Amino acid sequence: MRLDHQIIKELIASRSSVLDLGCGDGELLSLLIKEKQAQGQGIEIDEQEIYKCVEKGLNIIHGDIDSGLHEYRDKSFDYIILNQSLQQVKNFDEVFTDALRVGKHVVAGLPNFAYYQARIQLAIRGKAPVTKSLPYSWYNSPNVHFFSLNDFKDYCREKHIIIESNVCLDSRRRISFLPNLFAQVGIFLVHK
Repeated sequence: MRLDHQIIKELIASRSSVLDLGCGDGELLSLLIKEKQAQGQGIEIDEQEIYKCVEKGLNIIHGDIDSGLHEYRDKSFDYIILNQSLQQVKNFDEVFTDALRVGKHVVAGLPNFAYYQARIQLAIRGKAPVTKSLPYSWYNSPNVHFFSLNDFKDYCREKHIIIESNVCLDSRRRISFLPNLFAQVGIFLVHK
């Protein structure tokens, strides 16, 4: 099991309702349904990923999360999950605000663009970084927003979003020492 999925699973209460925005192939959503007895739904834009979700028997809607969650009532899900998808949306603030409206809690899994290996590649080689957590070349990257874990914390502070929990990871373990430098990924449990 992927380490970020394990951490997210730990954050989700059993028998809760979950909406996974940008759910990809549905691996995380499937895990939460099986191991946490969650009632889950996903939204995904990529048709090939939707086929994988359907093969797993998941309830998936084909949609673009940038267009909003207007069809959902306030606090209609216990958790909204945005794992490795927030950096790819065009309208970060609108998507995140909508997620906070629809979910009682939001779990945001974010790549850290300030990870030391990315910094070294940019500083020494003078090239856009490619790392395990940022595997794309500059010209084919789906990423639109390039932010650090500290940037996200500042955003939450500015918007009066409460960070309940924050776990930082590299590819193998939790990182607690200088996470903005040494963590590849940050997972935040937040609410408004």
